[in-house]
Amino acid sequence: MIERKWTWFTLPTLLAGLALLAYLGYFAVYTIYAVALFQFPFDYDQGEGFELMDTVLFSQGQWPYRDNSSYPFYSSNYPPFFHLVVVPLVWLFGPQYWTGRLVSYLGTLVTAGAIGYAVQRESRHWWLSTLAGLAYLASNYVYHVGPLFRQHLFMVMLETLAVVAVTLVIGREEARQRPDNRGWLLVMLLLLLAGYTKQLAYATVAAVFIFLFLRQPRRAILWGIPFAAVAGLIFLAINLATGGQWLVNTVTANLNPFQPDQAVGLFRQWFELHLVLTVAAAAYAVYQLYFERLSAYTIWFVLATLNSVSAGKWGAGESYFVTAIAASCILTGIAFGRALDANRQRGLAWHTIALVAVALLFLFQAGRFFHMPTHTPLLRSIAAALGRPTEVIVAPQTSCSAPRPPVAVPYVDSAGVGLLGRPPNAGDTVAGKAIADLVRQGKTAAFSEEAGFNFYAGRDVVTNPTQLLNLYNNNQVDLTDMWQMLDRQQFDTVIFRAQFYPPPILDIIGQRYETRHLIEMNGFVYCIMRPKDLTTDD
Repeated sequence: MIERKWTWFTLPTLLAGLALLAYLGYFAVYTIYAVALFQFPFDYDQGEGFELMDTVLFSQGQWPYRDNSSYPFYSSNYPPFFHLVVVPLVWLFGPQYWTGRLVSYLGTLVTAGAIGYAVQRESRHWWLSTLAGLAYLASNYVYHVGPLFRQHLFMVMLETLAVVAVTLVIGREEARQRPDNRGWLLVMLLLLLAGYTKQLAYATVAAVFIFLFLRQPRRAILWGIPFAAVAGLIFLAINLATGGQWLVNTVTANLNPFQPDQAVGLFRQWFELHLVLTVAAAAYAVYQLYFERLSAYTIWFVLATLNSVSAGKWGAGESYFVTAIAASCILTGIAFGRALDANRQRGLAWHTIALVAVALLFLFQAGRFFHMPTHTPLLRSIAAALGRPTEVIVAPQTSCSAPRPPVAVPYVDSAGVGLLGRPPNAGDTVAGKAIADLVRQGKTAAFSEEAGFNFYAGRDVVTNPTQLLNLYNNNQVDLTDMWQMLDRQQFDTVIFRAQFYPPPILDIIGQRYETRHLIEMNGFVYCIMRPKDLTTDD
């Protein structure tokens, strides 16, 4: 009898414990990475400094939606809410990168908590709910982007809270047989804030209103009209306050070309990395379509997955899949919970088999996710014990200098060699300070592809190169003043990392400036350029 109990209960418990240990390990790795980024005072991802600049402008009571045609040739293409949330920290601590990184990181924890709550509310299996929430944080994509000073995952937090709130409000209304207008007001507010964090939230807005229309068509219209009116009035008010620059910089500048190969490659990678979560969520969505009413989570998952095709736009990337990942974590948890409950009714043996299967599937998914910095002896030993490489050999990224030989990087990732994931180290900080010191040697702000060096040197932040390129490609910017300043060598320093500027700007820089220093930071070679001595030209 004792032996039978050991057989039926110990194996599932052991496997579930191993799965929890694996995902808690990913959470620890995620936090190690985040803490390293909190301490790094420069851009880790190329756009972080411009997010910080947006926040600084808001903290000063100014709009970041400006005319890019005049000095400092700067504007933003992102809505304001995320930056407004960070503003109090900038008031208290100044323009520090860790402020937005901390808010973004905490936002991912809130998202994971909301996922766990949604699954627990449906399944009542605490370990399964915990795994579903931790699986979100274990995703390679969430790991890469979550602790950055970027607004995308804060949008996902608001989207997730909105959809979870929808299920609570509908459940409360159906149980009490009366409307819950306060609850719907909260849902509308969360959707509005998500949309004014990043425009991509429109898919979640559509999912919520489609769900409401399927359940209560009349109320969907009654709530949809004022929601659209409020969103539109806010848009018009900001556009009026910025002299039309809000429309130019947040809409026109985002009309980027679509690259099918990029979209296909990212879809393939997303599916391969999130195999269990995606297949389980899709299977449960099909099950609901044929045998139950479609839930808000199912509609959300389908629309978020379809909307992920926008990852194929120039300037987009893996983060565009994170909303679908959050939805898939919820659906997977609910689907597995339903399977456990159904098999419990069939008897002990079936329930045990189901427990073992669920735990094994989560462990299999953990293997698909594998990513780990190996910069400490402990992490290196863990990677080796798991039969994983302890480093990868990769060449530094160059765009403005000669290629460099490959070097060993203490970071491994099943997503492949990428630009994100390796925690910055002391050498990277020293390199960033060296570049900032070169900026200080001049008298002007640097014409730089990253804002961090000017921030650190106490100079103006000049230009937002990707925004300039987007506007240039859409014929929405006059480069005359910028071109003339560069032609007259009015900037002491030009800093390249990826040469994102419009072609005319790259051309005049090539004519008037020359590379004097090459400094490697975070796996990139930065070209620090100074004005040429034109008296020697022919």
